[in-house]
Amino acid sequence: LCLPKGAVLMRPGAPSRMGEVAEMAPTLSTLYSDLRQIEGPGHIEGGDILVTGREILVGRSDRTDAEGVAELTQIVSDWGHSLREVFTPPGVLHFKTDCSLLDGDTILSTKRLDASGCFEGYRVLHTAEGEEAAANSIRFNQYVLCPAGFPRTAEMLTKAGFEVVEISNAECAKLDGGMSCLSLRF
Repeated sequence: LCLPKGAVLMRPGAPSRMGEVAEMAPTLSTLYSDLRQIEGPGHIEGGDILVTGREILVGRSDRTDAEGVAELTQIVSDWGHSLREVFTPPGVLHFKTDCSLLDGDTILSTKRLDASGCFEGYRVLHTAEGEEAAANSIRFNQYVLCPAGFPRTAEMLTKAGFEVVEISNAECAKLDGGMSCLSLRF
């Protein structure tokens, strides 16, 4: 998790991902003077964290637990951030599997996630029925980078005033990989 005042190395909930932290630490230490790590015993993964203009939303999932959320809350509060824990619907791998930030107040979400009430106070745009995988998109400057193959969601975003760029994500999607899985935002 890269924030203006520092970065946090996560503690993945999947044992197969534990080595990622050691791989990222050297690079992040050259970019941040304040680099912290989730020590455990809890777990938390970046796919469950959505940073908005007003708060950090963290979805509890099979990969992120209460202890991991509590430890992250302490770290980010030192940097002046507010964190709110929300709950990911059953069957959804990560919180950001079903949502992404389009601007400071607008979230692209599946209807099932929005139905939880976690986005109260935000403007929420829903993915088209059958195009739920498009919810995991990335806002980069004026562009919204969306996975290709979801034409009704792309059209809705364009009509809402966003400049959409579709990118093939077919190979990563075979392993539940979304657009946010392929990026590290600074």
